[in-house]
Amino acid sequence: MTGAPLNLHPDRLFPAEVSTRAVARRLYETVAGLPIVSPHTHIPARLLAENEPFRDPASLLITHDHYVTRLLHGHGVSLADLGVGAGPLSVGASLEAFRTLCRHWDDYAGTPVRYWLEGQFAGLFGITARPSAANAEELYERIADWIALESSRPRAMLTQFGIEALATTDDPCDDLRHHKQLADDPSFTPKVLPTFRPDPYLEPVRPGWNEHIDRLAEVSGVACDDWAGWVAAMENRRTYFRRHGAVSSDHRHRDLRTDMLPAGEAVRIYAAARRSEASPEECVALRRHMVAEMARMSADDGLTMTMHAGMFRNHHISTLQRYGQVGTADVPVSVEVTKALRPVLNAFGMSTYFNLVVFTADESVWARELAPLAGYYPILYAGEPWWYLDSPDPIWRFRKAVTETAGFSKTSGFIDDTRSLCSIPVRQDMSRRLACGYLAELVVEHRLDEDEAALIARRHVAEQARNVFKM
Repeated sequence: MTGAPLNLHPDRLFPAEVSTRAVARRLYETVAGLPIVSPHTHIPARLLAENEPFRDPASLLITHDHYVTRLLHGHGVSLADLGVGAGPLSVGASLEAFRTLCRHWDDYAGTPVRYWLEGQFAGLFGITARPSAANAEELYERIADWIALESSRPRAMLTQFGIEALATTDDPCDDLRHHKQLADDPSFTPKVLPTFRPDPYLEPVRPGWNEHIDRLAEVSGVACDDWAGWVAAMENRRTYFRRHGAVSSDHRHRDLRTDMLPAGEAVRIYAAARRSEASPEECVALRRHMVAEMARMSADDGLTMTMHAGMFRNHHISTLQRYGQVGTADVPVSVEVTKALRPVLNAFGMSTYFNLVVFTADESVWARELAPLAGYYPILYAGEPWWYLDSPDPIWRFRKAVTETAGFSKTSGFIDDTRSLCSIPVRQDMSRRLACGYLAELVVEHRLDEDEAALIARRHVAEQARNVFKM
């Protein structure tokens, strides 16, 4: 294979200090082969149910991975040329998209995306040469040959990667037929669980909200002409999701505020929103009340509630208009936690029936707000780094910021948050290496015995996400 060598060092991501690295290596050996529990992805259930092979290397690695496309776009590459929003690519267009990635390989240096891609190229496809413009076609053919194998179909990949359970993200009005198809197949052993994702139904300020509510009424069979109907319809769909295996609901809004309106005010604003007469301020107030209502429902039905905040979505308007919500133009912003969550935590914070996991792209609140709250309220867990922060340095900073106040057991466990199936084992392995490296430092500093560090590492990998998300 032509080009400079591409090697995966066995001690990658471990501490540089020799004695600490040796401890990290020993800890890692105890967890490296454990099954993967992936509680939050954007892998569509349809992909697994239909089990069709991937069409080409670009659709496998580039088109649907907004981590990859974002950096290419930042270097002047059109998203259309990468196949985003274009439907199936021709062979020529797919090859050209892959050539583009290889030409920009150096632009990924030092990024987690480069680390993940190297893990896939070398670890999955057996590629031994660093990608470049010169060898792009050779590498493309190597990956195309891999895709053609029966063992590279989506369902086989889950088994090959050791994925025990994987959660998707799904619209409340989805009939979940693909999940049922997977659950009814006795030859398919990984669990694929739906996640209740109601964001568009909680944002009256967004265009199309009324159409979403009309659809909710149609699917649930519950009239949504008034506030009580909306609540009943949401409860109806949550019950449907739970019957199909859902264990969590997921919410991504600009802020974390959970202000509760007086009952009459919620009724009034909802009615005005249905008439398209509510002000923007009233729509935001109703959304915050709706999020609090989701927490109330979780306290009743036990679905783990996750909140992803601190992200300015779709910063570039024309990208949104042309391609939809592809995530490429999302930008982190600051977020407030303590006052925002106080209404919900005062109402349900001592519940023993549901868990609340808060993820934020604003790492300044980890030590100051999120960890102290998680260290006090039984229901609250600090969500591990996500989106821009799910990379080695922020993960290390998160562990140092949160552990001293909340410990290891009040965090969420690692989440993939990925649309790229091949990236799951690489991302999970990254998390395992970093956890073992951090624990190794505690061992070498004589703050933790190695046997206990090994136990914590195993719990973090094998049990934490399963317990927090009830998987």
